[in-house]
Amino acid sequence: MRVITLAVLAALALAGCAIGTSTNAGVGTPKVLAAQGAVPADWARESPVPTEVDDTDIGTMFEDRPDIVGAGETMFESWSEVDENTVAVHFVTGTPECYGAYTTLDETDDAVVITLHTGSLPEAADRMCVLVAVFGSLDVHLSRPLGDRVVVNG
Repeated sequence: MRVITLAVLAALALAGCAIGTSTNAGVGTPKVLAAQGAVPADWARESPVPTEVDDTDIGTMFEDRPDIVGAGETMFESWSEVDENTVAVHFVTGTPECYGAYTTLDETDDAVVITLHTGSLPEAADRMCVLVAVFGSLDVHLSRPLGDRVVVNG
Protein backbone atom coordinates (compact mmCIF):
# COMPACT_ATOMS: atom_id res chain seq x y z
CA MET A 1 0.00 0.00 0.00
CA ARG A 2 2.85 2.39 0.83
CA VAL A 3 4.51 1.65 -2.48
CA ILE A 4 1.36 2.58 -4.39
CA THR A 5 0.92 5.78 -2.34
CA LEU A 6 4.54 6.78 -2.95
CA ALA A 7 4.21 6.04 -6.67
CA VAL A 8 1.07 8.19 -6.93
CA LEU A 9 2.72 11.06 -5.01
CA ALA A 10 5.83 10.85 -7.20
CA ALA A 11 3.70 10.92 -10.35
CA LEU A 12 1.80 13.97 -9.09
CA ALA A 13 5.05 15.74 -8.22
CA LEU A 14 6.46 15.09 -11.69
CA ALA A 15 3.24 16.24 -13.33
CA GLY A 16 3.35 19.45 -11.30
CA CYS A 17 6.92 20.11 -12.41
CA ALA A 18 6.01 19.50 -16.04
CA ILE A 19 3.15 22.02 -15.88
CA GLY A 20 5.51 24.73 -14.62
CA THR A 21 7.85 24.28 -17.59
CA SER A 22 5.32 25.02 -20.32
CA THR A 23 5.94 28.03 -22.52
CA ASN A 24 3.63 30.72 -23.74
CA ALA A 25 4.60 30.18 -27.37
CA GLY A 26 1.71 30.97 -29.62
CA VAL A 27 -0.17 32.96 -27.00
CA GLY A 28 -1.08 36.33 -28.47
CA THR A 29 -1.19 39.68 -26.76
CA PRO A 30 -4.69 40.32 -25.42
CA LYS A 31 -6.50 43.11 -27.19
CA VAL A 32 -9.37 45.14 -25.76
CA LEU A 33 -11.84 46.22 -28.40
CA ALA A 34 -14.11 48.42 -26.37
CA ALA A 35 -15.47 50.76 -29.02
CA GLN A 36 -17.26 49.38 -32.02
CA GLY A 37 -14.76 49.32 -34.84
CA ALA A 38 -11.82 50.20 -32.59
CA VAL A 39 -8.58 48.38 -33.22
CA PRO A 40 -6.02 49.12 -30.53
CA ALA A 41 -2.52 50.26 -31.24
CA ASP A 42 -0.20 47.34 -31.96
CA TRP A 43 0.81 46.63 -28.34
CA ALA A 44 3.20 43.83 -29.31
CA ARG A 45 5.21 46.22 -31.45
CA GLU A 46 4.66 49.13 -29.06
CA SER A 47 3.30 51.15 -31.95
CA PRO A 48 2.35 54.70 -30.98
CA VAL A 49 -0.29 54.99 -33.72
CA PRO A 50 -3.87 54.39 -32.50
CA THR A 51 -6.85 53.95 -34.80
CA GLU A 52 -9.32 56.68 -35.77
CA VAL A 53 -12.92 55.67 -35.01
CA ASP A 54 -16.37 57.19 -35.37
CA ASP A 55 -17.27 59.35 -32.36
CA THR A 56 -20.70 57.75 -31.80
CA ASP A 57 -19.49 55.06 -29.36
CA ILE A 58 -17.06 56.91 -27.14
CA GLY A 59 -17.60 55.47 -23.67
CA THR A 60 -17.62 57.34 -20.36
CA MET A 61 -16.47 60.95 -20.67
CA PHE A 62 -13.66 62.00 -18.33
CA GLU A 63 -12.75 65.58 -17.45
CA ASP A 64 -9.14 66.77 -17.65
CA ARG A 65 -7.71 66.25 -14.12
CA PRO A 66 -4.00 67.16 -13.84
CA ASP A 67 -4.26 66.77 -10.03
CA ILE A 68 -4.48 62.96 -10.15
CA VAL A 69 -2.27 60.97 -7.76
CA GLY A 70 0.21 58.34 -8.92
CA ALA A 71 -0.14 59.34 -12.56
CA GLY A 72 1.34 57.04 -15.15
CA GLU A 73 1.45 57.16 -18.93
CA THR A 74 -1.27 55.08 -20.59
CA MET A 75 -1.55 54.27 -24.29
CA PHE A 76 -4.93 55.14 -25.76
CA GLU A 77 -6.49 52.63 -28.14
CA SER A 78 -8.28 54.93 -30.52
CA TRP A 79 -9.29 58.52 -31.16
CA SER A 80 -12.01 60.45 -32.94
CA GLU A 81 -12.30 63.97 -34.32
CA VAL A 82 -14.86 65.96 -32.32
CA ASP A 83 -14.40 69.13 -34.35
CA GLU A 84 -11.50 70.63 -36.31
CA ASN A 85 -9.72 71.79 -33.12
CA THR A 86 -10.66 68.91 -30.78
CA VAL A 87 -9.95 65.18 -30.77
CA ALA A 88 -11.17 62.66 -28.21
CA VAL A 89 -8.82 59.89 -27.06
CA HIS A 90 -10.38 56.57 -26.03
CA PHE A 91 -8.77 54.39 -23.37
CA VAL A 92 -9.38 51.82 -20.63
CA THR A 93 -9.12 52.89 -16.99
CA GLY A 94 -10.98 52.57 -13.69
CA THR A 95 -14.31 54.10 -12.69
CA PRO A 96 -14.58 57.92 -12.89
CA GLU A 97 -15.51 58.03 -9.19
CA CYS A 98 -11.97 56.92 -8.30
CA TYR A 99 -9.75 57.43 -11.34
CA GLY A 100 -8.93 60.37 -13.57
CA ALA A 101 -6.89 61.34 -16.59
CA TYR A 102 -5.18 64.26 -18.26
CA THR A 103 -3.15 64.75 -21.42
CA THR A 104 -0.03 66.57 -22.48
CA LEU A 105 0.24 67.65 -26.08
CA ASP A 106 3.01 68.23 -28.60
CA GLU A 107 1.86 69.55 -31.98
CA THR A 108 3.98 69.69 -35.12
CA ASP A 109 3.14 70.38 -38.76
CA ASP A 110 2.85 66.62 -39.40
CA ALA A 111 1.64 65.10 -36.13
CA VAL A 112 -0.30 65.58 -32.93
CA VAL A 113 1.50 63.67 -30.18
CA ILE A 114 -0.80 63.08 -27.21
CA THR A 115 0.49 61.61 -23.96
CA LEU A 116 -2.32 60.29 -21.77
CA HIS A 117 -1.75 60.13 -18.02
CA THR A 118 -4.08 58.15 -15.74
CA GLY A 119 -4.16 57.77 -11.97
CA SER A 120 -6.25 58.02 -8.81
CA LEU A 121 -8.34 61.04 -7.89
CA PRO A 122 -7.09 62.85 -4.76
CA GLU A 123 -10.55 62.71 -3.18
CA ALA A 124 -10.58 58.90 -3.59
CA ALA A 125 -7.36 58.37 -1.61
CA ASP A 126 -9.12 57.36 1.62
CA ARG A 127 -11.94 55.23 0.26
CA MET A 128 -12.43 51.82 -1.26
CA CYS A 129 -12.67 51.69 -5.04
CA VAL A 130 -14.04 48.84 -7.13
CA LEU A 131 -11.71 47.29 -9.68
CA VAL A 132 -13.87 47.64 -12.76
CA ALA A 133 -12.46 48.49 -16.18
CA VAL A 134 -14.21 51.38 -17.90
CA PHE A 135 -13.83 52.46 -21.51
CA GLY A 136 -13.34 56.20 -21.26
CA SER A 137 -12.85 59.21 -23.48
CA LEU A 138 -11.15 62.54 -22.90
CA ASP A 139 -11.35 65.58 -25.17
CA VAL A 140 -8.03 67.13 -26.21
CA HIS A 141 -8.11 70.71 -27.49
CA LEU A 142 -5.63 71.54 -30.26
CA SER A 143 -4.02 74.90 -30.90
CA ARG A 144 -4.96 74.74 -34.59
CA PRO A 145 -7.12 72.51 -36.82
CA LEU A 146 -6.13 68.84 -37.06
CA GLY A 147 -6.21 68.79 -40.85
CA ASP A 148 -4.09 65.99 -42.33
CA ARG A 149 -1.88 65.55 -39.26
CA VAL A 150 -1.55 62.08 -37.76
CA VAL A 151 -2.55 61.46 -34.11
CA VAL A 152 -0.07 59.34 -32.14
CA ASN A 153 0.54 58.19 -28.58
CA GLY A 154 3.27 60.12 -26.78
